[in-house]
Amino acid sequence: MSQSSIESLKWLSDDQVRSFASEVQLPAFVYSEEAFRKQISSVLSFPVNDGYGFQARFAMKANPNASVLRIMLEMGVEIDAGSEYEVLRALRAGFRPSQIQLTAQQMALSFEKLFAMGVHFTACSLHQLEEFGKRSKERKDVGIRFNPGMGSGGCTKTDVGGAQSAFGIWHEKMDQVKEIVSKYGLNVKTVHTHIGSGSDPEVWKHVATMTLALAAQFPECDTVNLGGGYKVARMSDEVSTDLQKIGAPVKSLFEAFYKEHGRKLKLEIEPGSYYTVNSGVILAQVDDVIDTGDHGHKFIKLNVGMDSITRPSLYGAKHPIVIVSKEEGHKEETTTEYVVAGHCCESGDLFTQHPGGAIMPRRMRTAHIGDYAVISGAGAYCASMSTKNYNSFPEIGEYMLLPDGTLKMIRKPQTLEQILENEM
Repeated sequence: MSQSSIESLKWLSDDQVRSFASEVQLPAFVYSEEAFRKQISSVLSFPVNDGYGFQARFAMKANPNASVLRIMLEMGVEIDAGSEYEVLRALRAGFRPSQIQLTAQQMALSFEKLFAMGVHFTACSLHQLEEFGKRSKERKDVGIRFNPGMGSGGCTKTDVGGAQSAFGIWHEKMDQVKEIVSKYGLNVKTVHTHIGSGSDPEVWKHVATMTLALAAQFPECDTVNLGGGYKVARMSDEVSTDLQKIGAPVKSLFEAFYKEHGRKLKLEIEPGSYYTVNSGVILAQVDDVIDTGDHGHKFIKLNVGMDSITRPSLYGAKHPIVIVSKEEGHKEETTTEYVVAGHCCESGDLFTQHPGGAIMPRRMRTAHIGDYAVISGAGAYCASMSTKNYNSFPEIGEYMLLPDGTLKMIRKPQTLEQILENEM
């Protein structure tokens, strides 16, 4: 089944695409500073109760480029790090240790050093909580991530809650959690949950209710972190999360918690995609156009692939693709259904496919070799989550479109020498 709707550019024009393509080495990531700031402002307006406190964090795994991190820092967004290496990158970008929360699947090898610096620690398993108790000396404040028993996501690979997920301590293991907390005299200051990706207000209300019930088990808890995962529409037929709608019932639940327990809990959320998805594109070029006969398909082959953007091959994720004629003033507006393929020697390197791998032709402007292809929705989990150097393709450059319309390089394209430099 094909997808018939034709996508359009969001914050770029055809003329800008042609201009930028003449300035940079293609393919390349291009981000919009204005788009980043607009989305950050939207998160900072999340409905909260006066006097309760609110902190927006950035799940920096979405896009850890230092220029992106510095925009977050400037606007008052703090960091949720998924590894000790992300902590170090955030420190280099200018964040203070106290502005960084480490919530990681793997126990940090440099735990004592990072914690002594003032980085906040969230235990994601009973083992991590036990290790924290053993190795923490004077500081006893800790956060705990729970698996609340439910999840939400576009597919199982983006669902991070429920029995199929390895994230967090299972909510029914509260007795074991309390035993470790008591054994080491720990102070559970933050209760954290994260369920995945979704936009249904009822789902977020339900998970907030469950999280507050967990927080009630710890008298010293003063912060509840509801994670991220707010759905962002990449395609024109998708719906983005309305933070005001999902935030309103959460606000009411915090008020009810205060009336029952006498504690005004601070709220934290930590989106990644919501800030960044539609703030970035990949600017690529049509390398070839082929077909597989009268009863087959027409294919566009791009000069970029899963080495730079893995989501379509990993999840069957949809990204808008807009063809821009290389020739200025080109008036042809015919459309064609294409299967869009990447340049990797891999059958799964397709930009138009279902989650199970079946191809999904898509209608777009008729393409010619040498035309440009803009892959939108590439500001999150693309540069940071790729099959790096597959087929020995170098990492592509990253650029920031500044408010004055100029393009600034924020990461150089990788060279072959840099790929090989660690080989013995």
